[in-house]
Amino acid sequence: MSKDEETLIKDALSKEDVVEEVKEAKSEIDAAEDDDEGVTGDFEVTKEEMSIIRAELACEFPEDYTYLSDAYVKSVASKPYSKDPSIRRPIEYTMEKLTHVMEWREEAGAPEMESLVRLANGSEYSDEAKENPERLVKAKALAVSLNNASIYWHGFTKEGKPVLWIRCGRKPWYPNVDAEVNALILIADAGIKCMPEGVTDFVVISDSNSPPPPVPSFLINVLKALVRGYPDRLNMLLSAPVGSIIQFVMNLLMPLMPGRLAGKFLLKDMDNATAIMKELLMNGEEDIPTFLGGTADHDEFYPEEYYSKNQGEGSLKFDYFGMIERLKENAKLWEEKFGKKEEASEE
Repeated sequence: MSKDEETLIKDALSKEDVVEEVKEAKSEIDAAEDDDEGVTGDFEVTKEEMSIIRAELACEFPEDYTYLSDAYVKSVASKPYSKDPSIRRPIEYTMEKLTHVMEWREEAGAPEMESLVRLANGSEYSDEAKENPERLVKAKALAVSLNNASIYWHGFTKEGKPVLWIRCGRKPWYPNVDAEVNALILIADAGIKCMPEGVTDFVVISDSNSPPPPVPSFLINVLKALVRGYPDRLNMLLSAPVGSIIQFVMNLLMPLMPGRLAGKFLLKDMDNATAIMKELLMNGEEDIPTFLGGTADHDEFYPEEYYSKNQGEGSLKFDYFGMIERLKENAKLWEEKFGKKEEASEE
């Protein structure tokens, strides 16, 4: 570890509120977890039971209930009951778990994130912008967090899981934590909505070269969002290469993580990461991006902010809507190449 990195890490830890924030986060994450750790298997869920669950979700969350796909609802409902693994979870227990996710989405403002992007992409002199200046400020902050193109979806795995790329070197040194978390929620939701039929989770690949100084508040908020808002959504996070700052990040987060989540984080050197990506990505080696030693040019679609142009009349430079269209197109290509999820799993 260099002296500069050591100084940055010490500065991050020296803030008086960090220890207290970690304690509060631990308490919140523990409260969100249940006794399902290590319980595996699947039971049948009938069409009638699915209809009951969907109806209750629609009644309680009329504006956001379609966010949860049938495949995800079924994946939750079909699991063994932690108190008696020989039987399936009761419908009431499943509803409780799904309700917690939807309540978190309300608290975090997740359903409104895409409308904020549209506001930021429009004129600040529009009627909507002038009528709600505070919302415009929030929308502009979200655009700023998106514009560095440090996080985006691009491509799929061989199993049809969308791939979320994180480019740590593009992250700001002094981030607006709320706006960064909002950007993550927005991007996560966009990818989930574009999943092929039957797919319920995603993969994250992080280019961990030259990360900014760690910001504990942001890291803790991201972890809380992952546990409370996106349970069982992360299939794997591959990070390479692993330097002292990334090690600090993991040392901070690991004690807070549920065991099943911690096991999904893979910290690898470049050789091992390359081997994993060759086996993982839909088109193998040709899908490895240039910034990780491959040939796929992501900068064609997601350049650094300096080379980006405004998408509309507002402050948004990141090609958010183009990202969604490309993801939908790639989902169709995956289905053409591998078939539906059930068919692909049989091969």
